[in-house]
Amino acid sequence: MIIVDSSVWIDYFAGRELPQVTRLRELLAAEADLGVLDLVVMEVLQGCRTDTSLEKLRKALDAFAHFECGGYERAVRAARNYRSLRQAGVTPRRAVDVLIATFCLDENMVLLHNDRDFDPMEKHLGLRVLRQASL
Repeated sequence: MIIVDSSVWIDYFAGRELPQVTRLRELLAAEADLGVLDLVVMEVLQGCRTDTSLEKLRKALDAFAHFECGGYERAVRAARNYRSLRQAGVTPRRAVDVLIATFCLDENMVLLHNDRDFDPMEKHLGLRVLRQASL
């Protein structure tokens, strides 16, 4: 299962031509197993300017497997991951990203993203990231 981060969905829905968007289009065409996290849905939908666009994007995201990202135990593991990153000299800018990465680590899922904040999580925590060159 591949979890698609909001950074890619937002670029995809905005029609941007970026390598990660191209990769998402390839995955969609191949009918790959894609999932969305509740936090990702929130991040994508909160940027909608109208109720109509919110419903349109919600229906599009409804087509994928949905996962709840949090919970008490995962929050504790995410806090530990955050502290690990700090000890490695990296201060994550957004705790939400650490929670998303922790979900992927816990569930052995791969993340497709366009957000440099995940790079240290890949390096220091072992987050598996989907690269543009491999399907």
